[in-house]
Amino acid sequence: MTTLPLVIRPETSRDNDAIERLHERAFGPGRYARTAFRLREGVPHLSDLSFTALVGTLLVGSVRVSPARAGASPLLVLGPLTVDPAFGSRGIGGALMRASLDAARAGGHGLVILVGDAPYYARFGFRVLPLRKLILPGPVDPGRFLALELREGALAEVGGSVVGGTR
Repeated sequence: MTTLPLVIRPETSRDNDAIERLHERAFGPGRYARTAFRLREGVPHLSDLSFTALVGTLLVGSVRVSPARAGASPLLVLGPLTVDPAFGSRGIGGALMRASLDAARAGGHGLVILVGDAPYYARFGFRVLPLRKLILPGPVDPGRFLALELREGALAEVGGSVVGGTR
């Protein structure tokens, strides 16, 4: 593993264009059809929980977190977590995850959900959700629908359909 002069910092509004180009390179145009994207569509991400990774002045990674609800219960939706393919397998995704999850814990949030690779996200404490515990606004492989309790008991407090936003 090559040591990079990596800086993890909160996302700013100036980062938006570079992040959009990063998403295009990493996920392509099909990202708009995915259930996770549809859940976040039209919902501003939370700037205090969203981070970028830079090598010098080059933005090489990003993680965004958006608010959502299941019934009356608030929760967080993590994603996308994106690392420039040229910088993969160097710990950048993990550094972004730790920064975001630490900020969410410090902010008193209870539950984070995501759609992703269970073996990758398990190292951060994410587990597959019990079947039909939460329902997303589109199809999702149940083995990729994951949750992390930031506060013990938070998962027991939620159920039903997940909608993006805080209302």
